[in-house]
Amino acid sequence: MDFARVNLQRYSVRAYKPDAVEDSKLQQVLEAARMAPTAVNRQPFQLLVLHTAGRRDELKRIYHRDWFSQAPLVIGICSVPEAAWVRRDGKNYADVDTTIAMAHLILAATDLGLGTCWVAAFDPSAAREVLQLPAGVETIAFTPLGYAADQPRAKERKPLAELVRYERW
Repeated sequence: MDFARVNLQRYSVRAYKPDAVEDSKLQQVLEAARMAPTAVNRQPFQLLVLHTAGRRDELKRIYHRDWFSQAPLVIGICSVPEAAWVRRDGKNYADVDTTIAMAHLILAATDLGLGTCWVAAFDPSAAREVLQLPAGVETIAFTPLGYAADQPRAKERKPLAELVRYERW
């Protein structure tokens, strides 16, 4: 599949089949995150692979929607600000790098026929407790990972003319 097609086919899946995700596909999406560009190649993130079987109540504490733990896997991504490159003005790139890695993971999943849904509206305190995160690590996003049991809706996006400026603001 070419990138334009992957980009068009990706959608936020909110219903998943119980079918297991093949380990080879899981490894490919994790590898896509690993290969994502990061500032000075610091890779200031960690991926958490969570099997949902037997953990639905625990995962519901992190994000309350039933479909969140309906897929066989949930992937969480955390930033590690201490490991990140910091621009001269003090801007830490941990969150930027972490979100780029998650975007690569999600697009790779689409390319492999898997469904995902970027989840940012989770409970950070519950995530910290459930995942036993150490100090200095921040959960940035989650996605279920599995086979879609729904169909994509039409995408609504702003026209390009509203998003692009040339030369100056």
